[in-house]
Amino acid sequence: MLDHLIKGATVVDGTGAPAHVADVGIRDGRIAVIAEPGAVAEEARTSEDAEGLILAPGFVDPHTHYDAQLFWDPYATPSLNHGVTTVAGGNCGFTLAPLNPARPEDADYTRRMMSKVEGMSLVALEEGAPWSWNSFGEYLDALDGRVAVNAGFMVGHCALRRYVMGADAVGGQPTPEQLDEMLRLFHDAMDAGAWGLSTTQSSTHSDGDGEPVASRHAKPAELIALSRAVAEHEGTQIEAIVAGCLDQFSDDEIDLFVEMSAAAGRPLNWNVLTIDSAVPERVPRQLVASERARKSGGRIVALTMPILTPMNMSLGTFCALNLIPGWGDVLGLPVPERIAKLRDPEVRGEMLRRAASKEAGVFRRLSNFDRYVIGDTYSKENEGLTGRVVGDIAAERGQEAFQCLVEICANDDLRTVLWPMPSDNDPESWALRQEAWQHEDVMLGGSDAGAHLDRMCGAPYTTRFIGDCLRGRKLVGLEQAVKMLTDDPAQLFGLRERGRIEEGFHADLVLFDPERIDAGKATLVHDLPGDSPRLDSKAIGVNAVWVNGVEAIREDRVTGATPGTVLRSGRDTRTVSTK
Repeated sequence: MLDHLIKGATVVDGTGAPAHVADVGIRDGRIAVIAEPGAVAEEARTSEDAEGLILAPGFVDPHTHYDAQLFWDPYATPSLNHGVTTVAGGNCGFTLAPLNPARPEDADYTRRMMSKVEGMSLVALEEGAPWSWNSFGEYLDALDGRVAVNAGFMVGHCALRRYVMGADAVGGQPTPEQLDEMLRLFHDAMDAGAWGLSTTQSSTHSDGDGEPVASRHAKPAELIALSRAVAEHEGTQIEAIVAGCLDQFSDDEIDLFVEMSAAAGRPLNWNVLTIDSAVPERVPRQLVASERARKSGGRIVALTMPILTPMNMSLGTFCALNLIPGWGDVLGLPVPERIAKLRDPEVRGEMLRRAASKEAGVFRRLSNFDRYVIGDTYSKENEGLTGRVVGDIAAERGQEAFQCLVEICANDDLRTVLWPMPSDNDPESWALRQEAWQHEDVMLGGSDAGAHLDRMCGAPYTTRFIGDCLRGRKLVGLEQAVKMLTDDPAQLFGLRERGRIEEGFHADLVLFDPERIDAGKATLVHDLPGDSPRLDSKAIGVNAVWVNGVEAIREDRVTGATPGTVLRSGRDTRTVSTK
């Protein structure tokens, strides 16, 4: 007997093949039968009529930071609401394990680092996760059996360094013995099911003390040694970030990526490829790394987002503005001193100069202050400004845009919420995206779901992209759009029997209305441990989501079931060799 029968759905199977109407039966967590409507003779415990609805494989998000959130939110909201059934975590070199049992204080260091570098609530990290593990395997075991999504995790290079080197991980170099210990620890993690190595050399990544995170101090030889270790384990790969990911790679960064991927014989993915018609030379330069890797026996895949993700800014709390060169020194001051500095014309002038410089990379786009929209305000002086554009207010007041913005924020003791209007929403930028998506080494992703919780909400990119393909710009056909969100990332990670609607595959499925599918506006909610805030977005037009054959979402509500699997390398992933 079937557990559930979905009747008369328009099946988009993830392969890119034309959609077709079929009945799809689920049994024991798998897709048991796909047949012509009315042709399934086997009885089903439950069934539903899906005429006019699209049935697709569950979406795969290749870049998330759900490492902590899954402990207090096993449903990985809002990703699961938006049809995501599989998430890849442990990215950017940051993981909660391993932790050295001889140094219990390392857990506090890790929490403060994650709070700073990934914008997670420190209170939520302290109160919402058990911190009961030491080894990476123990961390995976702590999640096993209690999650609603399928989740796989890379091992963070920062955690490996901290475990072996302690405080010397920041600023120091490992001795030969310490490197051997790091490699042993790494092998143990992959034996336990880690997906491979994640690392960062990005200039924007600093720990809770404001120091460059541990992996930023690693020399190429250390990174190559770890990459070779990846090659010894089935179903593993590499995720890496360097400073050039934010704008354009240097020759040395390309050399490093190529050498790492070739040494591992595995794909290396990075994020995020920013596509903007104002910088047309960026995409060709970034894809040089992919072209060279293929010639050297490796593969380098760029992740790029298919939507524009609004970012919530503030002069009062850590956000992307702090990452503009030189701005962190001002925005890190106590609030009264910060306001005094920001009101100084010479300081503002220097900040604007730095924001427009080449070294600011993609953060240059944040310097168009006349295009910022005022969000929530908190003072009588700012009444009526919510929703207004700074440029218009500045013109009325006879002020320069940044000066006007500073005065508005100062009235609120810098709590004012700011929304920069995107500068890359022009037809030319969308045409460049459409072209880039066709490249064999460009893949959709980079949501950062689970991170930067009160500043951005990238998780709904799946439903918003599908809606745009069906009723908006229509840059990609439905079948291809679904393939880009399902089979493409499943193939990159070597997921076993996931990413397609095929008999015998795991029943990870999403049922949606093609006339309605979309994502709601991001709104601030306070539902994290400690009443901490995050941005959330409602799923529109998603009827149901199944994970391993069990209904996990119905009409944008979690069912309470936790049918997800902690995906372990080798068992749940096969090797995707580049040789």
